[in-house]
Amino acid sequence: MNESEFIWMDGKLVKWQDATTHILTHSLHYGNAVFEGTRAYMTDRGLAIFRLQDHTKRLLKSAKMTILKCPYSQKELEDAQIELLRANKFKGNVYLRPLIYVGSGVMGLSHTKAPINTAIAAWEWGAYLGEEGMKKGIRVKISSFTKLNPNGQMNRAKSSSNYLSSQMANYEAKDAGYDEALLLDGEGFVAEGPGECFFIVENGELITPPNDNSLQSITQDTVIKIAKDLGFVVRRERITRDQAYTADEAFFTGTAAEVTPISNIDNRVIGSGERGEITKKLQDAYFDVVYGRNPKYESFLTYI
Repeated sequence: MNESEFIWMDGKLVKWQDATTHILTHSLHYGNAVFEGTRAYMTDRGLAIFRLQDHTKRLLKSAKMTILKCPYSQKELEDAQIELLRANKFKGNVYLRPLIYVGSGVMGLSHTKAPINTAIAAWEWGAYLGEEGMKKGIRVKISSFTKLNPNGQMNRAKSSSNYLSSQMANYEAKDAGYDEALLLDGEGFVAEGPGECFFIVENGELITPPNDNSLQSITQDTVIKIAKDLGFVVRRERITRDQAYTADEAFFTGTAAEVTPISNIDNRVIGSGERGEITKKLQDAYFDVVYGRNPKYESFLTYI
């Protein structure tokens, strides 16, 4: 990780190395914390945060779902992210990590009387799944871990606790020699990657699962809008394992993953075994949007 100079903590800019918390921080023991992943891109007009309002709104929705009473408004959190980027004087693309968590002072499962802390970190970060993977595609393994039923976990909350199964699935895939995992739901349909949404291309049309048991993805929404602009039909349908194996193309989307082609699933070659033609069109169009080269999506960017 590329360390930056400052982290924002509870209303103050703190030096990176001083941004610490107590070992008895409640969230560390019981897993109740929510966070966001947001990117800022170095455009021709300077650094710009992509869909800042949407990411911050989702952060506060996640906090509401998990009964974390954040003391800051959406506007205050948006301003804090802008302040942090300006203070750090970044030269390249940046990843932002806002976090709302239960602080120290109360131990035991009940958290409602514990303090709620808020922090925002930011650092320069490149392609999450590698520059080579962005061009040639990555190898994916369907995991033995499944997405939990919505009655067992609030999958629409971007909650730290939701990511234990993601972490285990990612480990399992990499330990088996793959680049990333793909999780099914309890009925055997594709849910999502450990931190990404899943798309396939079938007969020139795009299919991506509904968010029945997965995070309501901002990047997925962006790619759907772009695909429709380009004239593609987009279907929100459940995808089976065998349907994924025989897709013409497949790719992941996400704030970190951006648009990452998938070349292989469980040792089944997808399409030509490299980045597909439609995937490349969407990838190029996505980067035009986030770098401010498409005026239609100018409102998605908050310039620093």
